[in-house]
Amino acid sequence: MKKILLAAAALCMISCSTNKINRVALLERNNPHITAIDTLASLTVGNGGFAVTVDVTGLQTFPELYSKGVPLGTQSDWGWHSFSNPEQYRHEESWRPYDFGHGHTELYATQPKEGRGKGAADWYRMNPHRLHLGVIGFEGLTPADVKAIDQELDLYGGEIRSYFEVEGNPILVATSVDPECDRYTATISDKSHRALIVRFAYPTGQHTDDGCDWAADEKHQSELIATSEQGAIIRRTLDETTYYLHLNWVGKASIASIGRNALRIEPADDQWTLAAHYTPEAEVETGDPTLVGAAARAYWNNFWEQGGIVDFSHCTDPRASELERRVVLSQYLLAVQCAGHVPPQETGLTYNSWFGKFHLEMIYWHQAHFPLFGHAELLQKSLAWYHTAAPIARGIAERQGFKGLRWMKMTDPSAMEAPSKTGSFLIWQQPHLIYLAELVYRANPSQEWIEQFGGLVDETAEWMYDFADYNAELDRYELRGIIPAQETLRAAETVNPPYELVYWHHAMTLAQLWRERRGLERVAEWDDLIAKLSPLTAKDGLYLAAETAPETYEDIRFTSDHPAVLGAVGIFPQTELVDPEIMKQTQKWIWDNWNWDETWGWDYPMVAMNAVRLGIPENAVSALLMDKRTNTYLPNGHNYQDQRLRCYLPGNGGLLTTIALMCAGWDGCEEKNPGFPKDGTWDVRWEGLNPLP
Repeated sequence: MKKILLAAAALCMISCSTNKINRVALLERNNPHITAIDTLASLTVGNGGFAVTVDVTGLQTFPELYSKGVPLGTQSDWGWHSFSNPEQYRHEESWRPYDFGHGHTELYATQPKEGRGKGAADWYRMNPHRLHLGVIGFEGLTPADVKAIDQELDLYGGEIRSYFEVEGNPILVATSVDPECDRYTATISDKSHRALIVRFAYPTGQHTDDGCDWAADEKHQSELIATSEQGAIIRRTLDETTYYLHLNWVGKASIASIGRNALRIEPADDQWTLAAHYTPEAEVETGDPTLVGAAARAYWNNFWEQGGIVDFSHCTDPRASELERRVVLSQYLLAVQCAGHVPPQETGLTYNSWFGKFHLEMIYWHQAHFPLFGHAELLQKSLAWYHTAAPIARGIAERQGFKGLRWMKMTDPSAMEAPSKTGSFLIWQQPHLIYLAELVYRANPSQEWIEQFGGLVDETAEWMYDFADYNAELDRYELRGIIPAQETLRAAETVNPPYELVYWHHAMTLAQLWRERRGLERVAEWDDLIAKLSPLTAKDGLYLAAETAPETYEDIRFTSDHPAVLGAVGIFPQTELVDPEIMKQTQKWIWDNWNWDETWGWDYPMVAMNAVRLGIPENAVSALLMDKRTNTYLPNGHNYQDQRLRCYLPGNGGLLTTIALMCAGWDGCEEKNPGFPKDGTWDVRWEGLNPLP
């Protein structure tokens, strides 16, 4: 005992002398702990490109019950499906010509209201859609049967541990996802040997739902094509889509089909481990299921020890513990759901929104925090997809009469543009590639990275230059013919929205810097654009939503949706386009008068970032914790928006990017924790964060 006490004292001295954050303790105090069925409190394990969400049983026993909460999804980067196209719709049938004053006609993939154009747009918006790969849960249980619930997500180990009782019999389930493949395991202790049911649904093709049509058995087939004493292979066929579920287990069990799209697994041991490996291939190496838990623990231990962390336990402001909970759970959720080989959808790998497609204007909010929190490698995986998408982006630019690459807004792994009456006219996704590639470089400077992405940066900037109009009379460059980030404005009448102007300035400046790093000359025309971009337009001491929106502060259309004008400072450093005093007055007006009931989850981080750069830290904290529906964070950490979007990961990502700014600041900032009030109540401690530009 004396040796143990001496060792403990020595460890304490080391900890105190280095003042290191106790990361394990920080995570443990924020582990989600569930003691009753709550359909908004389901928990997820995953590896960034594959995730499975479970109910209180540690499996997916009640998918119908949770379908209107946070659904019990099983989704992957590769799991996509398209319905048949008997009308032979072509994508170009959704194109419509527009003249926005760029000197030529531009073809946009929109949503015509009738005829084949409408049919084509509807089909290409819906297809492809992300698949719910399958459901595995306990047989024969009702919610009323499940008693004495005690479930915890172990953040440090990446494992969900679930305890419950059925008719007095205790059942324990430990659920983990393999960090290297699309496989999850459940180790089950159950003396009653309750069977499991494997179920598959047909896709719904709906805009937003769990993607499960349980009443369409005749439209798909689940075939048990191989069995052994320790496993089975199921082949799934849905129209032209085929994929496989490889099941294997440790312990005695048997499997049999009990319908066209359902199977029963009957265990014979008190404790056994099941592995479910989803894959597009028929032949895979399954591996020992009992090793997955250890592999997951090693991965998550390393994730938490190597990356950034923020400790709010020394703060005395009563809001600090909730902010810490949101930060830690957001770190986990985004690593689980938004770190795959394609950009993430707004509901991650939990359920479908916008048909499961991802939105490239959201990639900043989803993933900018990764390099800021010391995990640039997680952003690098999805940025590689831009190389695949480049030919499509080049084709979009060409059909609209521009040079370079025009990145689409709403798409899927194929990079095909989904028709949209709004999204096709957005441009703020365009500079994201440049900004995010720069964040990766700043985190891990590498000439190899510069060479790998330098060509894409050049072509992205080439489109940005070509798209901007030079107004010879005013000797300035203008942005027109767009729907800005504040989507209540119309493309035909919008000129010079503030967020986009500043983003053009910032990204074009970075593009020139990247050319210099590659040993290339600066492009003279780009420097001319940088020097002559239109400044932000103000009226009565407040910045307008666009130069063409003088009624900004009188018309609710301009004071709803995203307060994007504040994005012009905060996400970006101060530029000559912006007067900081006018921006301060603009923030004050927005703070006092905005239609906050019409905002989105990433608006609060954007407002907070603006406040930090303007030196108003009190507003930064208050914005992140503003008591509004769309700023709600559920017990599992998800940012709740409304009954349609019960989880919204851009809000979580925006929170983390803002916290990095509030703690680590930006280039040239010498203030400690610039985003927190200096009233003695915010003793925020952090490690491993990187500053913003």
